[in-house]
Amino acid sequence: MLEPRCGESRKSGSEGAPAQQCVGATRLIIGKQNQTAIGTLVERQTGYVMLLHLPDGYKPEQVRDVLAAKIKTLPESLRLSLTWDQGPEMRDWKHVAVDAGIDIYFCDPHAPWQRGTNENTNGLLRQYFPKGSDLSVHSSQDLDWVAQELNDRPRKRLGFAKPIELIGDLVMP
Repeated sequence: MLEPRCGESRKSGSEGAPAQQCVGATRLIIGKQNQTAIGTLVERQTGYVMLLHLPDGYKPEQVRDVLAAKIKTLPESLRLSLTWDQGPEMRDWKHVAVDAGIDIYFCDPHAPWQRGTNENTNGLLRQYFPKGSDLSVHSSQDLDWVAQELNDRPRKRLGFAKPIELIGDLVMP
């Protein structure tokens, strides 16, 4: 079976998934000596951020379980689709799709414009987690605190509204 892709040949929404399904984008930020990572899950419309605690590494089976568990904490209205960049950590994407009940799309290689929301968010996260730092020292509570900080931060692209203020409109329309 071919992997779903989000390239230019598809009718696309903000980051490649079909327009009616633009919900989340996910990526890893990698730490010291490529040994540690934190996953990011970003709702595209509001920029609402959730972080994935990966204290034991980012092998496919580790990412699979943490990602599926985090997705299942979201209301069903936000669990329509997920866009991921190319990476071996998503080898088990079919398991995540079934376990979390979500469609998964993949960006084309070397196409960062297909995941702009996530690229921007990862830039913001580097203020808290500098490149080359050991990301395993951060607890899930630390990650939740950083996500809360970002979600309470006004964003120019949102007319200086905060993601935390806007996410409720998507959950309870």
